[in-house]
This record gives sequence, structure tokens and C-alpha cells, in this order.
Amino acid sequence: MTRFGYFLATEEHGPRELVRQAQGAEAAGFDALWISDHFHPWLDSQGQSPFVWSVVGAIGQVTSLPVTTAVTCPIMRVHPAVVAQAAATAAVMVRGGFTLGVGTGEALNEHILGLPWPPASRRLSMLEEALEVMRRLWTGKLVTHRGEHYEVDTARLYTLPEEPPKVYMSAFGPKAIGLAAREADGLIQVAPAVEAVEAFRAEGGEGRPVQGGLKVCWAPTEEEARRVAHHRWPNEALTGEAPQLLPLPRHFEQLTDGLVTEQMVADEIACGPDPEVHVAAIRPYLEAGVDEVYVCQVGDDQEGFFEFYADEVLPRLRAQV
Repeated sequence: MTRFGYFLATEEHGPRELVRQAQGAEAAGFDALWISDHFHPWLDSQGQSPFVWSVVGAIGQVTSLPVTTAVTCPIMRVHPAVVAQAAATAAVMVRGGFTLGVGTGEALNEHILGLPWPPASRRLSMLEEALEVMRRLWTGKLVTHRGEHYEVDTARLYTLPEEPPKVYMSAFGPKAIGLAAREADGLIQVAPAVEAVEAFRAEGGEGRPVQGGLKVCWAPTEEEARRVAHHRWPNEALTGEAPQLLPLPRHFEQLTDGLVTEQMVADEIACGPDPEVHVAAIRPYLEAGVDEVYVCQVGDDQEGFFEFYADEVLPRLRAQV
């Protein structure tokens, strides 16, 4: 049966607020949680970016929902050996279960140590090796690794969950989809991409879960929702490689200011108080064969959103699956 989860946006909210939202999501009837993993927000207007692992640990103590990072990049900003330790501890702490979502990242977060930003093909190779390093460490054995991208010297994890964390991979394009099908326990998508889901399953991912996520903006009026969505997330209307390449929030502001209109954002983010608009935004994910759909409310009116989804949207969705 399809699960419907809530997507916690670390770019928009501080750590205590994110923990409170996790509790609100559980009370509203959501089945699971996604949480983004950033060093910077996309734009200064979003305004936050707490350390995800601290927040995940706190959430694990106050809810019984499973948590997936969407997504962690274990290739530059944080060495995969350290991510392995963080994920293992999270899996011990999160009572509902923890999944490590991974991807090849964006320069926005990964450039901060002063390393050159690699091309996509190299980042994919780095991710494949990072997965190897992490899984070896999750065995609890002493690990020494001398690879193309990483070195690990006599490292052992002592705090481990009963079972190694599941790893789901965000993947775009045939090479990334192929790696996910070979190495990941599930697939992560941020668009209802039928071809990507079908390719994942055809190349070896059959029977493994597919997660998908989207942003919406509930408000008492459509006009208010459109205004909030345009102010907070104009970058949702960006296409191409720019989101992977730009290093600072101000660069996204320069790219979107005056170029991304309110209508362009509304075309990407379901806005307003009509439940059928929200159901219509989610339905393509169901039609694409996504097993778990995560919804992120843009803006600060989380209470109104949770009440709206509990009363109007989740019952409609569950009646369709």
C-alpha cells in the first residue's frame, strides 16, 4: 500500500521547529518523514540550514515515524566514513526506522571545503565508492580502504543498529539509474518520472521501494499561497544544470530575481485551499508507480496545512490507492 509522508525542509525551518513539525505530521496521520540535508539554503529568503543529524536524533525520540534523509551527499563535505557513523547512530535512535537517502549533491553545499566541484560522472564514481566504504563499516569489522577517491585507516564502528541502514539513491539519467538499480535498496525521485521508475525496476530494482517528493503551499486563499511559494521557493522553477553548479544562495537569487514569475512557481507547486488541486499534484506520482510520496508545505503555516491534509487530502488519497 502506498505510504504518504511529510517532507521536512531544513532550508526553511530551524531545528526545534522541524522537530515540532515531525510531531505534527504524525498527529495529522502521515506515515513517514523525509528530511533534507543542506549546509546552505537555496536562497537567503528561506533562511535556515541546521545540521541534519542532530535534528534526526531529536525526531527519533519524539515520534514513531520512519525517517529518510532526502538526500545526504556522502562524497565531499562529509567523508563517507563519518556519514556511515552518523547513519548508524541515527538508525539506533529513530524508533520508526531510518533510511539513508544519498545522491551526488550540489555545489551549493559541497564546495565549502574549497575542493573543486567534480563533473557528474566523477561524482557518480565517488558515490559508488562511498557506498562501498559505508557498507563495509556497517559490518562492525575493522576497515582499511585504499580506493580511487577515499582512504580509511583501521576504522571500526562500535554503535550499530541490529540491521545495517537501508540506502536509497536519488538518481537522474541512465548512468545514475543503473547505479541505483545495482547498489541501492530503493530509488528517490523529486518528479513523477515514469521512465526513470521503469528503468530502475527493469535494471534490477524490481521489488525495491521508490520514494517521491514534491512541494505544495496551502493557505486560506490561492493568492496568498502563490505569493508565499514565489517568495520562498522561486528556484523550484529552475531547470537544467544550474541547481547543481551554483555555489551560493545569492547566485540563486540573482538567477531567479525578475526572471522567475509567480505563475512559473505556481506551475511547479500546488497552491491554495482546494484539496483537488493537491490531489491532482500527487496523483502523477501514484500513476508512475511510486510507493511512498512525501509532501512539503512551503511557508510557516504548518498547523493549517496539517489540519487541511488530515481532513481533506489524505482521506481522498487513501481512497484512491
